Amino acid sequence: MSSPERKQWILNAFAMQSPSHLNPGLWKAPGDNGPRYTDLSAWIALAQKLEAAKFHAIFFADVLGGYDVYRGPANLTPTIPAGAQLSINDPLYSIPAMAAATKTLGFGVTSSTTYEAPYSLARNFSTVDHLTNGRVAWNIVTSYLDSAARNFPGNSQVQVPHDTRYAIAHEYLDVCYKLWEGSWRDDATDARYKLAGSYADPAGVRQIEHVGTHFKVPGPHICEPSPQRTPFLFQADTSSSGRTFAAQHAEAVFLNGHAPHLVRPSVDSIRDQAESLGRPRDAIKIVAGLLVIVDETDEKAHAKYKAILSRGDREGALALFGGWSGIDLSTYSDDEDFRFVESKAVKSMVNHWSSTVPGLEDVPWTKSRISEFLLVGGNGVKVVGSATTVADELERWVAEADVDGFNLSYATNQEPLTTLLSIYCPNYARGGYFGRIIKYQEEL
Repeated sequence: MSSPERKQWILNAFAMQSPSHLNPGLWKAPGDNGPRYTDLSAWIALAQKLEAAKFHAIFFADVLGGYDVYRGPANLTPTIPAGAQLSINDPLYSIPAMAAATKTLGFGVTSSTTYEAPYSLARNFSTVDHLTNGRVAWNIVTSYLDSAARNFPGNSQVQVPHDTRYAIAHEYLDVCYKLWEGSWRDDATDARYKLAGSYADPAGVRQIEHVGTHFKVPGPHICEPSPQRTPFLFQADTSSSGRTFAAQHAEAVFLNGHAPHLVRPSVDSIRDQAESLGRPRDAIKIVAGLLVIVDETDEKAHAKYKAILSRGDREGALALFGGWSGIDLSTYSDDEDFRFVESKAVKSMVNHWSSTVPGLEDVPWTKSRISEFLLVGGNGVKVVGSATTVADELERWVAEADVDGFNLSYATNQEPLTTLLSIYCPNYARGGYFGRIIKYQEEL
């Protein structure tokens, strides 16, 4: 009897154009490329390595403000020395150069629906879609940092409430769809018009005349149709509003969780909602975020992990926690066990970690413990071990969580871009996944 067909995995590198992404302070590690984040040649080299290893895409995270809650308010002093997502460049501008040096690799770019007008964002993505020949994806976020809200006009420079941001995002996508899909006729730039002396047919370009609750956009779209028209759409929030949004709009969802059985309910909810809207259950690809540290043996991998932890910046880790949670841990004593504090938000988060992170079930969760947990990979899953151990764990995630692939982050900008490619990939091919991965273009 033949074995059942295995699911083809989506594999993306998870990156940020900053000195440190989810690993504050590790820009100081020997050989780390963090200080080269402004060097275009470094990103081109990364793109070429990933394409050679059959990755689908580079998925770029982005933020529009600094993590300034810890030791705050509005204090970036712990954030800046660690390079903790500050400074940070807009990744969109580097994508065409990386695309010119590759043939199949895709590029996911995080952009917010809260602070940029849909008219200009639609133009930005059409431009890059043209220059990449249809290899750009938009990771749709609504933003959450108060430090960003203070720097943009409107809403009295106060962060828009979560559910309101999603109401805006739904209309935002409606505007973008009209610009991308409804403003230019498919044949508006056919050669016959050029032969007749007109670059495009004026009758093939129309206004969209959008008038809604949050936006008034007459149009037309000022870019001619790009290869995809609408870029491939990612979404990265699994709140109730986020799941509803994803079920309607997303082609792929990026989510985090510390164990497959904890992620599975979100996966099922997204697929159920998509099905209720008439979409196939597998129409939305689910991509889980994991950090991978791999070496020839489990022992070597854990020794590597320990060495990496020793180089991290604990103040930077607590700054990231403050930005993600809105909670300033500097107001608590150093030896306080956060499993038993009065703050329900902190207690809930720490008890979740305590119950789901292997080996940390019955230990005090002090500030030192929290900072160590967040030093490498942030508030995400860390998979540490030999190539076989890592491959087995990823297979478990696919089987138990029903995810379709992974956004793989790395401890330093050398990890896993040297070890992963030289050790992990050849071993991982034992299951035949790398040889059978679907091309990113087919997902588009």
